[in-house]
Amino acid sequence: MSASVHLKILSRDQLRERVAEWRRAGARVTLANGCFDLLHVGHVRYLHAAKELGGKLVVAVNSDASVRALKGEGRPLMLAEERAEILSALADVDAVVIFPENDVRAIIREICPDFHAKGTDYTAEGVPERAEVEACGGRVAIVGDPKDHSATEIIRSRLTPRSS
Repeated sequence: MSASVHLKILSRDQLRERVAEWRRAGARVTLANGCFDLLHVGHVRYLHAAKELGGKLVVAVNSDASVRALKGEGRPLMLAEERAEILSALADVDAVVIFPENDVRAIIREICPDFHAKGTDYTAEGVPERAEVEACGGRVAIVGDPKDHSATEIIRSRLTPRSS
């Protein structure tokens, strides 16, 4: 793993320190999150749109256990550390943190992002962490292209035999 990629993957304590440094420098912070079990174009577009909100982009990645709880047995396909490394290699991503919870409420309380970016499969009113974001003075932003891509669907389509 390259040094620049490694420097982007942070513990929760390191993330709090990095966000404090960014804020002292006047930067805004956007938080995006997900399983990112099989990185696809929908993820890339979502993260790029999140970055366009301005400032630094933090990506919170579900731990292996939380992916299993959310998606079922056989998931994730890749270990959390590998998913974090892939995400940290993207130019739009400034920091990556792995979290064990099923949602990012605790991280929101820890870093108080200016924006919490969610994909287009959500509405601003339907974001589970909305109250935490607003309590920190932040805003929920729905970003990315229409939800036409899904790791679950990609996996399912590869496991289902195609008719000739």
